[in-house]
Amino acid sequence: MKLKLFNITNFKVDGGAMFGVIPKALWSRAYKPDENNLINLSLRSLIVETGGHVILIDTGWGDKQDEKFFRHINLNGGDGLIEGLKKRGYSPEDITDIFLTHLHADHCGGSIKRRGNKSELTFPKATCYISDTQWDWAVKNNLREADSFLKENILPLGELGDLKLVKEEQELFPGFRVMICHGHTPGLMIPIIKYKGKTLVYTGDLMPTVAHIPLLWNMSYDIESLKTIGEKQRILNEALDKGYIFVFQHDEHIECCNLEMTPKGIRARDRFDFSEI
Repeated sequence: MKLKLFNITNFKVDGGAMFGVIPKALWSRAYKPDENNLINLSLRSLIVETGGHVILIDTGWGDKQDEKFFRHINLNGGDGLIEGLKKRGYSPEDITDIFLTHLHADHCGGSIKRRGNKSELTFPKATCYISDTQWDWAVKNNLREADSFLKENILPLGELGDLKLVKEEQELFPGFRVMICHGHTPGLMIPIIKYKGKTLVYTGDLMPTVAHIPLLWNMSYDIESLKTIGEKQRILNEALDKGYIFVFQHDEHIECCNLEMTPKGIRARDRFDFSEI
């Protein structure tokens, strides 16, 4: 198995929204905001080569929306999607599988590109995996997530591509299994990957940064916070017991950590770069 992690882009969001009910006096010590209360997040994607598959986990924002849309997101830094792949030796045609943790715009937008008035697949040879629960939920859409579920990102996946809906937790590829969660958005998929004798958890939006490891430190974007807490508790206990490594998608500063039990509960022990695994 081969794994390569890269940052598509950074972007900014309101710090209060990222930490929900946690007071700013607390969360700002863990993740420092700017003068506008914005925090800078990464948007990391993981390339996984296993069993003859070249899998890309999440595809970033894409570039289909207008200037007004991206002005509010404050994109900065990163390698870009296609350029990030190129730097690591891959072309869009090399990708055999796209694994989308969920269908919020920052996670799936790069899967579809526009040529004139037509939508095209960015990765023309890839099978796309989404949980069936998330697909049904996103296509139906709702007022709470309407700004995140964009039809131009979602509908072409079913119309143009080889779409496979994941119905249950399973080993999807050799050494690559899936945990399905429902607190952030119904049907969020979390990859759990065996690599070099270790087990890695790509935490996605279940725990977007190391600061979200405490059970009650959760995003206001979560649809059902109590479910998020239970899902975090489940994977944290398993990870502590079995020595898993967390890989963070959105933490600007920290790529990975392992865990330890403290008087305050399970927390990060060692923080390190992905290259150190």
